[in-house]
Amino acid sequence: MSALAVSNVVLWIVVLGLLALVLALTRQIGVLHERISPVGALMINKGLTVGEKVPVIDVSDLSGQALQVGAPRSDGLSTLLLFVSPTCPVCESLLPVLQASRKQEKSWLHIVLASDGDLATQREFVRGKGLTGFQYVVSAPLGMTYQVSRLPFAALVDAAGILRARGLVNSREHLESLFEAQRLGVASLQEYFVAHS
Repeated sequence: MSALAVSNVVLWIVVLGLLALVLALTRQIGVLHERISPVGALMINKGLTVGEKVPVIDVSDLSGQALQVGAPRSDGLSTLLLFVSPTCPVCESLLPVLQASRKQEKSWLHIVLASDGDLATQREFVRGKGLTGFQYVVSAPLGMTYQVSRLPFAALVDAAGILRARGLVNSREHLESLFEAQRLGVASLQEYFVAHS
């Protein structure tokens, strides 16, 4: 009887050890997946073409200030147009990155947040997340013009109204890749690496 009890205890120890090993391997797969994720924002084949002039769209932000998205800017600033939603958890995770980018890139970049939907919900989102320092526009036609199908989606338009980079941005690296793509004069970092490999 004691041999059966000992074998059960040994069997349970082996099973628990294997369970711990499976959990450790699962965690490691997640770490590797993050390390080999695509470099830069994910370009979607449909939509406006990088390198071409974007259409000028008249909108108003939540405070009622008129804004011409895509119009040439006399101050020489590029515009980052970031499409977000109050119900998008990835968008929410990017908000601290946006706050930092607004401070770090203020010499050349103006950030506009865009969404569509109920104005009251959007205003509550702006208040609740501390976004009052950003221009925030609610415009369905703006999203349709840029053919936004998934969020968060970003478009970088230079001071002359030329689309310099665009794509899905799920992380700080993706967002900063748009800045780097403009600096390098390419549509995306993927394009740069293909051309230089």
